[in-house]
Amino acid sequence: MGEAVLLLSGGMDSGVLLAWASKRYSKIYALNIDYGSKHAKKEMFMAENLARKYNATYTRINIPFIAELFSSSLLSTGEPIPDGPYSRELMSSTVVPFRNGIFISIAVGYAENLHINKVLIASHAGDHPVYPDCRNKFIDAISLAAIEGTNTHVEVKAPFGNMDKRDIARLGRDLGFDFTLTWTCYKGLELHCGKCPACLERKYALEFDKGLDPTRYME
Repeated sequence: MGEAVLLLSGGMDSGVLLAWASKRYSKIYALNIDYGSKHAKKEMFMAENLARKYNATYTRINIPFIAELFSSSLLSTGEPIPDGPYSRELMSSTVVPFRNGIFISIAVGYAENLHINKVLIASHAGDHPVYPDCRNKFIDAISLAAIEGTNTHVEVKAPFGNMDKRDIARLGRDLGFDFTLTWTCYKGLELHCGKCPACLERKYALEFDKGLDPTRYME
C-alpha cells in the first residue's frame, strides 16, 4: 500500500482526507504546521487527536515567520476576522500569501528525507476561487517541480481537487468520520462562531439547514 506524508490542519477537509488515506496507505505521516493563525491552538488539538485515532505519526512544525512577515486577517498579527460569506473583499482579507506552496515545500522535503514519494493535501474545488494555491493547476505544477527536484521523485496529490466541501462532507459520512473531531472557525473561540466565512462554509458542507451538522456554534 505504500506510505504518504499528509498535511493535517485539523479541519474537516484534511480530517476526511486522513480517514480516506488510512484505507489506502500502510503508513501515514501527518504534518501539522503552526503558522501563527488565530485558530492554531484549536486546529492543533484536533489534528493531534485525529492522527492518534487513525494511527498516523504526528509531527508539529512551527513557522512563526509567516505571522511576522505576511499580512492576513487569519493571522494572530492581523486584523479581526470579518463575518459573512466569502466575497472578493473577504477573500483578500483571509488569504495568507502562498501558504499552501510553503506547506507543500516543507512536506516534500520531509517526505524525501523519509524516502517517501507521496504528499497528500486536502485542497478542493470550493477553495479555488478564493485561494490561488488550492487550484488543480497549481497542485499539478508544484507536483512536477517536486518530482524534478527530489531524488525520490515526490509526487503531490490533491485527491479532493474536483470536489467541493459538501462532497467531502458526504464522503466523510460514508467513511463514518466524526466531524466533531475537527475545527473550522477562523476566530479560534471556545465554540465555532457560526458567522465567519469558514463557519458558513462548514454549515453549507455539513448541511446545517437539514439538521445534519453536529457542530456546536455560538449562533
